Order: sequence, then structure tokens, then C-alpha cells
Amino acid sequence: MKINFKKTYRFAIKSALYISLFTTGFVLLLMNMFYKNQLKYQAGFGIIFLISVYIFSFLVLQYRVERFIYRRVKKIYDEVSLLESTPLINQPITTDMETLSREVKKFATDKKLEIEMLEIREQYRREFLGNVSHELKTPLFTVQGYVSTLLDGAMDDKTIRKKYLKRAEKGVERLIYIVEDLDMITKLESGDLDLNFTEFNIVELIQNVFDLLEMKADKKKIKLAFESKNVQSLIVKGDKDRIQQVLENLIVNSIKYGKEGGLTEVGVVNLTKKKVLIRISDNGEGVEKQNISRLFERFYRVDKSGTRSEGGSGLGLAIVKHIIEAHKEKVYVESEFGIGSEFSFTLEKANKATKAEVK
Repeated sequence: MKINFKKTYRFAIKSALYISLFTTGFVLLLMNMFYKNQLKYQAGFGIIFLISVYIFSFLVLQYRVERFIYRRVKKIYDEVSLLESTPLINQPITTDMETLSREVKKFATDKKLEIEMLEIREQYRREFLGNVSHELKTPLFTVQGYVSTLLDGAMDDKTIRKKYLKRAEKGVERLIYIVEDLDMITKLESGDLDLNFTEFNIVELIQNVFDLLEMKADKKKIKLAFESKNVQSLIVKGDKDRIQQVLENLIVNSIKYGKEGGLTEVGVVNLTKKKVLIRISDNGEGVEKQNISRLFERFYRVDKSGTRSEGGSGLGLAIVKHIIEAHKEKVYVESEFGIGSEFSFTLEKANKATKAEVK
């Protein structure tokens, strides 16, 4: 790799000026002391001497700077350039110490941040692999246990055979559910999942989700309702199927962790002329403050006991976050332990909805 050398003359210019002024002044002082009768020649001599000393000093200093400092600076650049994609590779070598110090400091800061990010990612990778292993292990062992029992002789009993096959089927369904959710998150992160943007009635879609989850909510005697009884239709723009998935995940989450006989409310708020805010609130168990920032991580557990009293892939909130971000929107969460939680996200209003409000 060829490294350009950016010369700097400032050090040599200043140093040569100081040397030439001092030596010229000193020589003129000596001449004045020992050759007083030659005063008429001192001015011309002084100018010639000053120029000569200045040029000589400049050339010597510049040469020495380039030879002495450049060699050491070049060694630093050569060592740093072993790291690919470093910004110093594309910059010319400078012997200006201030510039060099600034560049090296910036390089060190960038590398420190990069190392910290790599450490965070490595920690996240370890946690993620551990969580995936844990989530897949339970249904796999369940299926294996039932199949092994059947193979060991239980297959001859029709009643036991049917019961165990149904339980094994549930385990397989859970495995498929987890894999499908992981596949969706991967596609959302890589941008491979195309969104089909259409205009639809968000209030109508919420009511459809209420109808789908009504039986699930009834099991815990949880009421699903709008915040306002007189909620009006509102047309928004987005991928209807994905937004329905977001609503289902958030409402199912509120049912899972809601109190027996509790309430889940969905509000639709006109945030601005172009944005609408949908919020899902409950009076469930809530989340402790230190856990809120990690709620949208894949497989993150608020309960560290290792058990999961409620079903699901553990990927619901992560999917919500990725779908909303794929819409270029924001998702928010507020929670107070023992009181309840509120999840909310924004959506873009359809043009006709905006025009209707302007009128």
C-alpha cells in the first residue's frame, strides 16, 4: 500500500526564523563591539547573513524533521494500516504533531467504541443462542418423550396412543411457531420481507382483533374495549396484515399478563395532522423499571426463573418492534410494576383522512 506524505513547513519556518534572528543579532553585536569603524557595512552584511542563515536553517531543519519525525510517524501509520478499513489509510501522512495527535486520538476513540459494540454484540449473541436453545429444548424433549414412550409399547393402547400423539403434535406446533417467528424477524432485519402498503380503517381492524381474541380474554374474564365509546373511524396507511399482527401480539400480551377480571383498553389518538397513535393499556402486573429497556429483545425474560407459565414463542414484542420500524414508525412502552403497562405505536394517516380533517 502506497502512503502519501503530506509535508508541513510550519515547524521549519518558525525554527529557522528564530535561529537566523538570534545568530544575526549576535553577530552584529560582536561586530559592533570589535569593528566599530566598520558600521557602514553592518546593515548590508546583516541582511545577507540573515537570509543565508535563514535558508540554511530552514533546509537543515526541514530535512531533519522529515528524516527524524517522518520515519517514526510512518512506522505508526504502517502499523495502524494493518487494520483494514481504518480511516487513517486513506489520509496522507503528516508530520504536524497537532494534526497527528488529533487523528490518532480520533482513531483510538473510534476503535474503543467499536470494541465496546463488539463486546455488546457478543454478549447479546451468547444470550440469544442460550435463549433459542432453551426455547427449542422444551418442546423437542416433550415430543421425544412421548414418541419414545409410544415406541416402548404404549402404542398398543389406543387411548394412550391418541393422547400422546396429540401432545406430541402440540410440541411440534410450538416448534413451528418459534421457527416461523424467527424467520420473520430475520427477514424484517435484512429487509427481505416486503410490506404491502394499503389504506385501511384502523378502528375496524382493532375490532376484528377483539373478535378474534374474545374467547382467550374470556378465559381470564378480561374485558377488551376502546378507551372512548364514541371512537370514530380513521383511515391509516400501512401493511394491514402486519399491523393486525402487531395488534394481536400486544393485546395477547396484555391478556397473558393481565389480572383476572381485568381490562385491556385500546385508544386511537390523532397525534398530528399526519400521524395517529394507537395505544394498548392494561391493569396487569406491570414491569419493573430496570427491565423496560430490554422488553423488545428476542426471548428476553422478565421472569428469570426459567419457567414460562404462558405460551408463546417469546418473540412477540421483538416482532412488534421490527414491523413498526419497517413502517418507519416508533413504538413506545410505559409500565409501572403492580399497576399495569401501556404499549403504543404511531402510524401514518391516509391522504384522504388528512384532507377530511383539514376541512
